[in-house]
Amino acid sequence: MTDVLRRGRASLALSFFAQGATFALLVTRIPAIQDRYGVSDALLPAFLAAVPILAGVGSVTTEQLVKRIRPSVLLRCLQPVVMLALVGVGSGDQLAELGIALAAFGLAVGGLDASMNMLGVSLQRSYGRSIMLSFHAAFSLGGIVGASLAWVGAHWHLALWVSYLPVVAVLLPVVLIGSRWYVDADPVAVLAEERSQGQSVVFKLLLPLCLVMTFAYIGDSTVSNWSAKYLKDVLGSSEQLSTVPYNVYMVTTLVGRSLGDSGVRRFGAVAVVRLGAVVAAGGFAVVAVAPGPWVGMLGFTLLGLGLCVLVPQTFAAAGRLFPGASDAAVARLNVFNYVGFLIGSPLVGALGDAWSYRWAMLVPMVLVLVTLVYARSFAPASDRYGGEHERPRTADVGRGSNGL
Repeated sequence: MTDVLRRGRASLALSFFAQGATFALLVTRIPAIQDRYGVSDALLPAFLAAVPILAGVGSVTTEQLVKRIRPSVLLRCLQPVVMLALVGVGSGDQLAELGIALAAFGLAVGGLDASMNMLGVSLQRSYGRSIMLSFHAAFSLGGIVGASLAWVGAHWHLALWVSYLPVVAVLLPVVLIGSRWYVDADPVAVLAEERSQGQSVVFKLLLPLCLVMTFAYIGDSTVSNWSAKYLKDVLGSSEQLSTVPYNVYMVTTLVGRSLGDSGVRRFGAVAVVRLGAVVAAGGFAVVAVAPGPWVGMLGFTLLGLGLCVLVPQTFAAAGRLFPGASDAAVARLNVFNYVGFLIGSPLVGALGDAWSYRWAMLVPMVLVLVTLVYARSFAPASDRYGGEHERPRTADVGRGSNGL
C-alpha cells in the first residue's frame, strides 16, 4: 500500500504541475491575447470574469458527478480538455472563437481543480501528515515553466499557438500515462467515517474557510491577471519584462510551498496561515508604492511567499472539518476560488480605471489581512473545541440551519 500511495502522490503532483504550466501560459500572455483578438480595455474584464464564473459552474457540477464517478476518472477526462482549450485560445482570430475556447477552459478547469484537490485531501488523510502543500508546490513549478515559456514567446514574438502547441503536445500524453496511478479515497473507509459522524457539509461551518479562500484568490488573481499590465502600464517596463512578475511570484510560491509542509508539522497550520497573511499584505504594500519595475517585482516576490500557504491549507482544513464528506466540502470550497477570481479581476480593474492602479493594490492587501480573524479555523478540531470528544457533530449543528 505504501508503494501505491507513493505512485499516487507522484502522479497527482504531475497533474498539478501540468495545470500550473497551462494556467501560466494563459494568464501571462493576456496582453498578447488582447492584441490578437482586438479586445478593448473595457471588454477585457468581461472576458476575464467569464472564466471563473464558468469554472464555478464546473466545480459545482463536479460535486454531483463524484457521487457516481470517481474523482480520478474526472481528472483523467478533464485535463486534456483544459489543454486543448488553451491551444484553441491561441489559434483563433475572431472574438467568438476566443469566447468558445475560454468557455471550454473555464468549465473544464473548475472540475479539474476540484477533482485534483479531492484526491490531494484524501491522499493526505491516508499519509497521516501534511503533504497538501507539496501538490501546490508542483503547481507552482509548472507555473514557473509556463511563465518562462511565455517569456520566450514574447521575446521572440512567437504566435500564441506556436507557444502553446508544443507544450500541450508534450504534457498531454505524459499526464494521461501518469493518470494510471491516481489513488482515490477508499470508499469503504469514507462510508464508515460518514456513518460514524453522521456528517454532511454545513455551510455555516465551512464559511470561514470560504472567506479565506476568496481573499486568497482575490490576491492571487490580482497577480495573475494584472501583474503584467501593472508592470508595463504603471511601472513602465517592456512587454518582455512584464512577463517576469508572474514568474517571480511562482518561484517564491514554489519555495514557500516546498517548505510549508515542514512548517505546518512543526508550528501548526494556524501559525503558518497567520504569517502568510502578514507577508502577503506587505507584498501588496510594496507593489503599491514601487517607484519602478524592479521594486514592483520585490513586492510580487513577497506576495508569492505569503499567499502560497493559504489555499493548500484551506483545502486541508476543509478535509479535517468534514472527514466523512471531504469531496463535497472541497468542491464547495473550490467555488470560492473562482469567487475570488471573479471579484478580484474586475475589482482591481475598475478601481484602477476610476482611481489609480496603485491605490487599487491596497484593497486586496486589506482583504488578505482579514484572514487573521479566521486563522483559528485552521486548527485541528481538538484545539478548536478543547478536545476531540467535545467536537460538535455536523449533523446536529446543521439541524434547523441552512446546511447546503
